[in-house]
Amino acid sequence: MLASTGFLLLVVTVSVLIGAADLGATRVLAEILAQLTGGVSPLSEREAAILWQLRVPRVVLACLVGAALGGAGAAFQGVFRNPLADPYLLGAAAGAGLGATIALTLVPATAGWVVGPVQLAAFVGALTGVGLAWVLGRSSGPGAGTLVLAGVAVAAFLTAAQTLVQQLHTEDLRLIYTWMLGGVNTTGWRDVVLVLPYVLVCSVVLCACGRLLDLLGVGDEEAGSLGVRPGRIRLVVLIAASLATAAAVSAAGLIGFVGLVVPHLVRLGVASSYRVVVPLSLLGGAAFLAAADVVARTVIAPAELPIGVITAFAGAPFFAFVLRMRGRA
Repeated sequence: MLASTGFLLLVVTVSVLIGAADLGATRVLAEILAQLTGGVSPLSEREAAILWQLRVPRVVLACLVGAALGGAGAAFQGVFRNPLADPYLLGAAAGAGLGATIALTLVPATAGWVVGPVQLAAFVGALTGVGLAWVLGRSSGPGAGTLVLAGVAVAAFLTAAQTLVQQLHTEDLRLIYTWMLGGVNTTGWRDVVLVLPYVLVCSVVLCACGRLLDLLGVGDEEAGSLGVRPGRIRLVVLIAASLATAAAVSAAGLIGFVGLVVPHLVRLGVASSYRVVVPLSLLGGAAFLAAADVVARTVIAPAELPIGVITAFAGAPFFAFVLRMRGRA
């Protein structure tokens, strides 16, 4: 745990130091120290605004989104007893995509919104997708398998609806595709404040359910014989993981592979118990996405790549490796 925390702090430090505006590593560190001690700032007013109003909230949001996706991925894998499950399994991505597409094409982005219309629509869409999958899955019979199939069906329907909206508004395709690839490059403190409560509360709930996820791994009947109610545990974990996913998607768009890759890396390198996997996946997800954001804004500087491109380049080969290892097992 200490090593993971230390690595996260290292990544955050590097992320704050690097940017399109060359503020100088020494001066940035001196500015942070001055803010902590009440000393004199070495930065100009413009440079301080770049650091505190653009760069720092961007890094903080990347960590929050990464933590949400990493922790939710570990939770989904524990609930469904499937190491290939990810936070978008129950239609959260498809619902968020449809909501964001509708907002981008139909709703004027005025300054009067307390929450950006795209973020709000994506959040509601993600929860709607998961809710539909849950209702359909429960009505089709008990068990995690029917819930997964319901998620596939709901995702297919919502994706088709999104495609229809796109075809009716082809002039907005560039905006839609940019959002779909994900990113934290338009971040401010408002986004951080909106996402933070969901990530904190859901992270606490998921960490508290780590031991119960271990019990679910032995099967529902065995867990029930130990006094555990599998259905209730599954519902609580899915609600917390889905809320975290919806908050992450609403703030940063669709960023893939974080919830799939990070829990696997934790299991390979540390432990298989969800009491350890969940908290380390939270820390690992934060570090992974913060590092991906550094790459996204430096590889073709001063231009930027969508952060989802970086996570896909890193995650897809790892996903293929996992499939190959499972095939040999």
